[in-house]
Amino acid sequence: MRILPCGGEALLVEVANLQEVEELYGRLRRNIPPGVIDLVPAARTILVAFDPAATGPARLRALLQEVSAGSAGRHPPATAKVAPPAMIIPVRYDGPDLGDLARLTGLTPAQIIQRHLHGRHRVAFCGFAPGFAYISGLDPSLRVPRRNSPRTRVPAGAIAIADEFTGVYPRASPGGWHLIGRTDLTVFDLTRDPPALLMPGAAVRFVAADAAGAVRS
Repeated sequence: MRILPCGGEALLVEVANLQEVEELYGRLRRNIPPGVIDLVPAARTILVAFDPAATGPARLRALLQEVSAGSAGRHPPATAKVAPPAMIIPVRYDGPDLGDLARLTGLTPAQIIQRHLHGRHRVAFCGFAPGFAYISGLDPSLRVPRRNSPRTRVPAGAIAIADEFTGVYPRASPGGWHLIGRTDLTVFDLTRDPPALLMPGAAVRFVAADAAGAVRS
């Protein structure tokens, strides 16, 4: 792990891989060090923003090292919280790239759908566009590179996969991921608080829906 200064009010924690990001982010969320005001995870880093009036970079660096090592640290342990239920996303698996994915993976479209449904999905981080969540937990057999030619327009609600992630497009935009389905769920709405439905650390469960959007048992 490397801890780098990022301006005068943040530290950037670099780790080896996404799994370490998720583990460290979970520990920090459960027991936020004093003075920390925001945590922003990414694929290999966590930005830790702090209030200089409440803590300093040297003290925070030591606490981060303790948390990374699994130590309780010098601050009192946080009260245990019950994890919220998984966010359920109904999906109509009718994406235009299922045929291409079948050729790339050697699986049938039905197998692709079943393996996607059975993944243990969790929001790893957000980026690319407001409300766009990078959802980890994709079955290894479904991990394929992005498309060679990105689309100029992907519709809002499109469910797509690329590399080790699933994404739900919050609004129409260009995109290079493989489209496997769509949802009617609004994942980003400025009239909500918070606007983003999918936040880092949240568990996600994809369920199959019929053409009318009703969940199939």
